Amino acid sequence: MVNTAYDTAGQTPAASPWAAVGVSAFDELVYQAVLNQPDAGTAGWALLTGASPARVREACNRLLALGLLQPPDSMGGLRAVDPRVSIRGLIRRRETESELLAATAEELATAYEAGLLREEPSRLVEVASGEGAIAARLEEMYARAEHEVCLFDTPPYLAPAAPQVDLQADLLSRGIVSRGIYAATGLEDPKVLSRALRMVELGERARVLPSVPLKLLVVDGCRALLPLTASVAGGYCAVVVWHSAVTEALQKLFDLAWQQATPLGQAADDGELSESERTLIRLLAAGMKDEAVARHLGVSLRTLRRRVSELQERLGAASRFQLGVRASQRGWL
Repeated sequence: MVNTAYDTAGQTPAASPWAAVGVSAFDELVYQAVLNQPDAGTAGWALLTGASPARVREACNRLLALGLLQPPDSMGGLRAVDPRVSIRGLIRRRETESELLAATAEELATAYEAGLLREEPSRLVEVASGEGAIAARLEEMYARAEHEVCLFDTPPYLAPAAPQVDLQADLLSRGIVSRGIYAATGLEDPKVLSRALRMVELGERARVLPSVPLKLLVVDGCRALLPLTASVAGGYCAVVVWHSAVTEALQKLFDLAWQQATPLGQAADDGELSESERTLIRLLAAGMKDEAVARHLGVSLRTLRRRVSELQERLGAASRFQLGVRASQRGWL
């Protein structure tokens, strides 16, 4: 068997699968000879392949190194290793080499991008105008994420949330860490709150601040996307910033905000709280105003404040801040 085949439609050579694991056409020929005539020895395999014994010996040495042949022992000369074992071993070795090469490519790409930025600093930023262009950049950045995605979420919401929700869900399914900081004012919208809690269910680590400085997406600490417009009147316009001191500063900004933010999550179901009480504690911990919490729960302000007082009494808390601390100690947040 030779190492190439022909595509009958186009009459062009098609590479043999052996080439993918580093076995040349001649080495494959020798390997087939060893499989078919294991006792023929170097001289016999040379006759079968039409090559010199010296060339066959060189091929056998390469096949030994690849693990396709086993060396002579007391039972006889060279023998083929079980192909089901040896070929799988070759495939695993190639997969490992491919992974190392991919890692090297990332390192080289970093050096390549740094060189481009030194030559032309304008490459540091890219402006994306229009909802479609921004959506394409978001999709690309989520797809390239390898370790962590950090997100500031705050009004106004200029684009539909569904595409980004799908991208985040896919990200979490790949085992990528996702951290989100939400503005409490944004969570006053039931749809935004529902989306945030859904992300938490999927595995996002979410926290809340009374206000968030800007919308921001930072991927792996080296790529960032932030809007250039702050209102609907400004249209859809954002900037992509590549790895630089700017992205490092944006990552530090996020990390500082993260330290100050309050966790947003589902309370533990320990039988001590009703569903409405768990929801109430989550909303209070998010820093939402009483009016917004009452709207979410569908109760009056008077009823809301009565329920808060009852929770404070149950936990022996003299203030809402102390209520939050003690609820957290009990695992309700």
